[in-house]
Amino acid sequence: MHYQNREYPFQTPPELKGESPGQYPVAIVGAGPIGMAMAIDLALKGIRSVILDDNNVVSVGSRAICWAKRTLEIFDRLGIGDRMLEKGVTWKVGRLFNGEQEVYNFNLLPDDAHKMPAFVNLQQYYVEEYLADRIADFPDLIDLRWLSKVTGEEIADDGVTLHVETAEGKYDLTADYVLACDGCNSHIRQRMGLKFDGHRFEEHFLITDVDMPEAPFESDEPERWFWFKPPFHTGQSALLHKQPDNIYRIDLQLEPGADPAEEAKPEHVIPRLKQIVGDRAFEIDWVSVYSFTCAMLEKFVHGRMVFVGDSAHVVSPFGARGGNGGIQDVDNLGWKLAAVLKGEAPPDLLESYDEERRHGAVENIMNSSRATNFMTPKSKMEAVFRDAVLSLANDLPFARRLVNSGRLSVPCSLEGFALQSPRATTRGLPPGTPCPDAPLEGGWLLNELGGEFMLLTIGRRAKITAPEDVKALHFEDSPGVAAHYGDDMIYLIRPDQHIAAAFEAGTDAENLTLALTRAKGKPALETIS
Repeated sequence: MHYQNREYPFQTPPELKGESPGQYPVAIVGAGPIGMAMAIDLALKGIRSVILDDNNVVSVGSRAICWAKRTLEIFDRLGIGDRMLEKGVTWKVGRLFNGEQEVYNFNLLPDDAHKMPAFVNLQQYYVEEYLADRIADFPDLIDLRWLSKVTGEEIADDGVTLHVETAEGKYDLTADYVLACDGCNSHIRQRMGLKFDGHRFEEHFLITDVDMPEAPFESDEPERWFWFKPPFHTGQSALLHKQPDNIYRIDLQLEPGADPAEEAKPEHVIPRLKQIVGDRAFEIDWVSVYSFTCAMLEKFVHGRMVFVGDSAHVVSPFGARGGNGGIQDVDNLGWKLAAVLKGEAPPDLLESYDEERRHGAVENIMNSSRATNFMTPKSKMEAVFRDAVLSLANDLPFARRLVNSGRLSVPCSLEGFALQSPRATTRGLPPGTPCPDAPLEGGWLLNELGGEFMLLTIGRRAKITAPEDVKALHFEDSPGVAAHYGDDMIYLIRPDQHIAAAFEAGTDAENLTLALTRAKGKPALETIS
């Protein structure tokens, strides 16, 4: 049975009832995964928000489906990680073919020291549904308004006024900050006339969700198959992997000059699919033809207007860096915006969101562009290089590292940026690293971290008094934690589970205070020793 999109009702807002709700702390434009995750993250920190979306259903079609470990850990902190694990398809084996020949395969073996696997495949509509359900847990902090189209915005020094259009009438809404989570075709970005520079790739891809009860894999376990020069298709590449409900994602690169509208018609799609799956019974669940751009804004923060997710940066789909990168934006921004709104940090702290996440976007675009160029060579020499790498990869491990069919999304390091203290030791994990998980008796380390600044100490020699308003977490004898973080180590952890500072046992309280001051966006005047 195909997924039935849940419809959400329009509810008359107080502004159209003659009521005056006052200025909201945060207004979020867009109720996709980024906008809803953003509202939940803020609600967990006690910040009230209103979400405005011109639609009233979750995503049509699977769209983003590959959720990486770091993103799953963030979703777990937001309260939907277990549902995603239960419903999603965890795949481990990936196979890469050149024509009919299997070049090599890899196995993303589950790490028993981590709660979350390397990747889970789950359609975007399920993720949005789970987020909408989670929002219902915060009736006093999140006002989710469907069928509410934002038609304009006025940015002032003390807030932003949004013009909203509904079937029952128009109204204005004011907020201290507005977060533009309205996607790659952001109307806010366009109305503000912001440059969205990048490179548009000419290649077109046919993407199809196929309902197929009988697996095309020889293995009983779900796998990811990628072909260069597939024997069943005249394009450059093809990709196949499984989603829940016996839905398989099939991506086919189309031939140069192909008409996207024609290629999406069933009479063209079905023969292509039969070439891949043979005589197995199947139904088409969703079809789309896409091309893509790698681009980003020069700045993500424009006064009280902040861009998050695809409205700020877009990448090719290879490597699953779009949705994953957007959720990492949420993770970075939520605690900073909450601190500013609570008066615990200066507004300049938001500039660190701009700095750190532009760094992440640059890294994602670089990896995404490299994957695209390897998959679809733009010159004769690029084609020669790719073919040589593929011919060597079957026998030589070094060549396998050069094969690029979409390097899988990993979080970037924030080492060297303003909020992180310089390295004080070569032991343990460096500042800027996202905290790795570790097993605890009856639980997991990451479930104990996040949401606030924390002092993590490991080992008998690492006892030290935590700075004021910082929660302390000490492990005197925990081999699982020490294996990942080192013994006799002291870490200051940011609310987004990144390491702000790392010290060996024996550091003094003054160094911790300076590190905390820096991490909160208040520049330390002294150098940590």
